[in-house]
Amino acid sequence: MTDFSPLTALLGGVFIGLAAGALLLLDGRIAGISGIFAGLLRQQKTEIGWQAAFVVGLVAGGTLMAVARPEWFRFGIERSWGAIAAAGLLVGFGTRLGNGCTSGHGVCGLSRFSRRSLVATMTFMVTGALAVLVVHRLFGGSL
Repeated sequence: MTDFSPLTALLGGVFIGLAAGALLLLDGRIAGISGIFAGLLRQQKTEIGWQAAFVVGLVAGGTLMAVARPEWFRFGIERSWGAIAAAGLLVGFGTRLGNGCTSGHGVCGLSRFSRRSLVATMTFMVTGALAVLVVHRLFGGSL
């Protein structure tokens, strides 16, 4: 994606914030994607309905946008499927280790002035930057 627009990024952030705020205000729940998905895997009978609807909505929304605006989904990551799968597993491990992900800590936690979320978000950002540095410097960007 080469046509970055601050306006579309701002609008996307506003919509994420509105959705997270609406879920908290209207249902008293935190929009932490990893926690919601993990809840589906645990199959808590009382929670499964809204969690399934949330995850289906994420997938359906992304799919609809990919069909409507496929150019928004073209970007230049040239990695092997093995590297992408390993990265996904590491992200999943990290979200469980950190008791949440960037949506739970970075969006919802920071907006509630949670110190734990501040530390978690700073850790995500520093670790991500270091991972990019290592992949590009040590592996020439071809891992």
